[in-house]
Amino acid sequence: MSWKTKPSATTKIPTRAAPYLDEKMRGGYERDLLPRYATRQSALLPILHDIQHRERHIPMQAMVEIASFLKITPAEVLDTMSFYEEFSREPRGRCIISVCQSIACEACGHSAIVDEVKSLLGIDDHETTSCGSFTLLPLECLGSCDSAPVALFGETLHENLTVEKVRELVAKARQSSCSGSCEGGAH
Repeated sequence: MSWKTKPSATTKIPTRAAPYLDEKMRGGYERDLLPRYATRQSALLPILHDIQHRERHIPMQAMVEIASFLKITPAEVLDTMSFYEEFSREPRGRCIISVCQSIACEACGHSAIVDEVKSLLGIDDHETTSCGSFTLLPLECLGSCDSAPVALFGETLHENLTVEKVRELVAKARQSSCSGSCEGGAH
């Protein structure tokens, strides 16, 4: 296998006219967020969460703007962002279905749950439906081993899942995803 280099020094970052961190957001971060931290860089994760929540991903332009605001390098923002599964450089669906794949959920049949979601939505792990409504994410642990298998639909935890219950949840989420929400979630 050979290493393939990327022309990162000459790569053009796609931009839009409106900034991702507008003056109102910057002012809010300065007033409400930065005073809670010893250093500006410490506010990186909350800002990444905010942008991910607003945009359903973190565009390169936003990473450059965040870096400028926090007085760090864009590479530091990208390093942090790419370390966590929570963040994505590609847009995710309005409804994110996160199925736990920990050992407890595996032992309790999480694979049948995942297979049913894949079948119902026609997507695989880390994919988004073409309409932008759903993204399927496997997660390592949702911290609810005593009620396995579990999954998040948006930001709502569903426990003791069965294939039948997943069908119902996907049907409900389909009904609400047109309005930009998902089963109580905000993605």
